[in-house]
Amino acid sequence: MIRSILFAIAFYATTAVMLLGLSWLLLAPRSWAMAAGRAHARASLWLQGVIAGTDFVVRGREKLPAGAVLVASKHQSAWDTLVLMALLRDPALVMKQELKWIPVYGWFSAKFEMIFVRREAGPKALRRMARDARERAAAGREIVIFPEGTRRAPGAPPDYKPGVIMLYESLGLPCCPIALNSGLYWPRRSWLRYPGTIIVEFLDPLPPGLPRKEFTSRLQRAIEGASDRLLAEAAGAANPPPLPETARIRLDQMAGHAKN
Repeated sequence: MIRSILFAIAFYATTAVMLLGLSWLLLAPRSWAMAAGRAHARASLWLQGVIAGTDFVVRGREKLPAGAVLVASKHQSAWDTLVLMALLRDPALVMKQELKWIPVYGWFSAKFEMIFVRREAGPKALRRMARDARERAAAGREIVIFPEGTRRAPGAPPDYKPGVIMLYESLGLPCCPIALNSGLYWPRRSWLRYPGTIIVEFLDPLPPGLPRKEFTSRLQRAIEGASDRLLAEAAGAANPPPLPETARIRLDQMAGHAKN
């Protein structure tokens, strides 16, 4: 608890100082602002390791294709956006429109030329998302989407949305899935942070041009299968994090399947 409090103080203080102290970057070239964003992400990850005792490892990064690519990542925690900013060369994240209006943070997100989507606008919003994504991809950027649209608790049943399918078909790029277990250590809707090692795993990319059903099936099977494996790995660690109910249920289901 003490480590979590100290990390929260350090994280939000650092974020405030960088957002306000570097606000002049809103008038500078985008590349300068992105460099500052990556520096903030790396500093936050370092603080989490030093204060909260939460480290992370990256597996399979060499599987990420060079240049423009669609990245489809599991989303369990706010931590995920930090690590993707730190790991990717020039990411353009798909974000909900409401975040754009947060003072300073939203301004920087717009400066980064992230891809904003109004969920309530339905098909029109998806078409605009695809158009913006094509523009970012034409500049050689990685297009990052969380296929489930929002954070999901570790072990929760998958809930994939149509946005990732539209981007895949519209961009004509390979899709690199990412699995992780961050929600065990930086839980959603909680200020507690737990010590241990978060695992981020880049999976084999899917080639462009797959039929819709095949792409959807292969993507979900890859991400969910790897995320299940990372959940079991964390649960079996020498000092495992507390497991939410969804994770315990999923582990029981996996054990039952293994017996059968």
